[in-house]
Amino acid sequence: MFKIIKSISFICCLSLCLNAYSQNFYNVVKYGAKNDSSKLATQAISKAIAAASKAGGGTVYFPAGKYLTGPIHLKSNITIFIDAGAELHFSDNFDDYLPMVKSRWEGTEVTNFSPFFYGYELENIAIVGRGKIDGHGKKWWAFSEVHVKKLTEDSKWQKEFKRLNKDVLAPDLPGWIERGFLRPPFIQFMYCKNVQIKDITIVNSPFWTVNPQFCENVTIDGVTIENPPSPNTDGINPESCNNVHISNCHISVGDDCITIKSGKDRSGRKLNVPAENYTITNCTMLRGHGGVVIGSEMSGGVKKITISNCVFDGTDRGLRIKTARGRGGVVEEIRVDNIIMKNIRDQAIVLDMQYAKTDVEPISERTPAFRNIHFSNITAQVNQAAYLNGLEEMPIENISFNDINIDAKSGFKIKNANRISFHNVQVNTKMGSAIVAENVKDLVIDDVKSYSPIKGVPLIDFMNVEDAFLYNSYPVKGTDIFLRLKGELTKDITVKNNLLKHVVTPVLKEKEVKIDVVAD
Repeated sequence: MFKIIKSISFICCLSLCLNAYSQNFYNVVKYGAKNDSSKLATQAISKAIAAASKAGGGTVYFPAGKYLTGPIHLKSNITIFIDAGAELHFSDNFDDYLPMVKSRWEGTEVTNFSPFFYGYELENIAIVGRGKIDGHGKKWWAFSEVHVKKLTEDSKWQKEFKRLNKDVLAPDLPGWIERGFLRPPFIQFMYCKNVQIKDITIVNSPFWTVNPQFCENVTIDGVTIENPPSPNTDGINPESCNNVHISNCHISVGDDCITIKSGKDRSGRKLNVPAENYTITNCTMLRGHGGVVIGSEMSGGVKKITISNCVFDGTDRGLRIKTARGRGGVVEEIRVDNIIMKNIRDQAIVLDMQYAKTDVEPISERTPAFRNIHFSNITAQVNQAAYLNGLEEMPIENISFNDINIDAKSGFKIKNANRISFHNVQVNTKMGSAIVAENVKDLVIDDVKSYSPIKGVPLIDFMNVEDAFLYNSYPVKGTDIFLRLKGELTKDITVKNNLLKHVVTPVLKEKEVKIDVVAD
């Protein structure tokens, strides 16, 4: 008898729990949404969100089926649950994304078309589930800057944009603001706390795909993003956020796979909100201009970033940090570890401070800086091993490469940099030197090797390098020249503790080099 009563009690308790749980679920079909895509579900979804919000929060549930919708505006304490077999198809009627809302577009504050998922000053929000969301971005792509001639000056959208953005703080260089027509991001949450995007599949974004702005505590986990070759359809772009966790994602897009940004030019410097405390791990990235990219919009600064345990296969570049004069901002405290790259069209690693061609100028708030950036445990098959290009007035500083193994057409090229170090780096090139350094100070080269020596080509090539220490290297048979020195500013070069028995010419000096170097 006692067992029977106990069982009944358990069942009743379970039933009450399930009932309480189901009361926090708001099925959009019950609010009028059609799961056969026969009717625009925007209003029905809005009603479900409002009902959940009125109750203090809950889960807005999409059962299996196809839904046609316009923008979805979240409220605090709302989870959007897109179940397996459910697909949200977003309308490509531009009018559905009016009225325009507060947004940020490529690092500049604007009022623009509503993002497809949007939230402003919210907390505890999520988009989860094994379902799919489709942005049907093709119509939007036709109005990118690539196809700007298709946009007439008197379009109603252009007029509305210009009316709402008369006082916008435009970027330093001319560009999109003159067009007055901008595509919306797919998912953009602004000034929100405790954001989660998990397990969903996202396809055909109109512009940047997942774009939290000024958010705190953001988790993006297990998300698949598939955009075809298309303009500016970056994968994940957390901008000026704090405490961001990106993991277990699979990304193949029309632009950069994951980018870290913090505002552009004057607008970014005015707000001065950095991107900081980001972790990116266990992700695969296929098609895209870059695997993980920082900048070029980084005027608020980027710091304390770790990138680990990722595979890039087929991207144009692997890890890329880019900026230009006029941006301002500092990129620092970056760690990249345990990365595999294959079929990379251009460079494995890029640190480029001259992304746009500009003239030398005095150091000011417009001057960007890269410093304290460290790469380790990287295996790559690429076109060029790395390209580091600082500014004459602001060299790249304190960069290290540890335990690197790269097969490449050409090796490392470094220009305008200070405090660069290589430790246990193998670069097998098809043409050119393993390391080329120009206008570099405080350079350490420890155990650098190449198993594909090229006749008449030095393993290491210096032009105007000052204070360099080369040690622990053991060039293989067939190495003609270990080190070549060029440039009248080259000085203080120390070559010690190397095994150079297979090298024909340990050090080759051009006529303008005035120093003596003894190699051993």
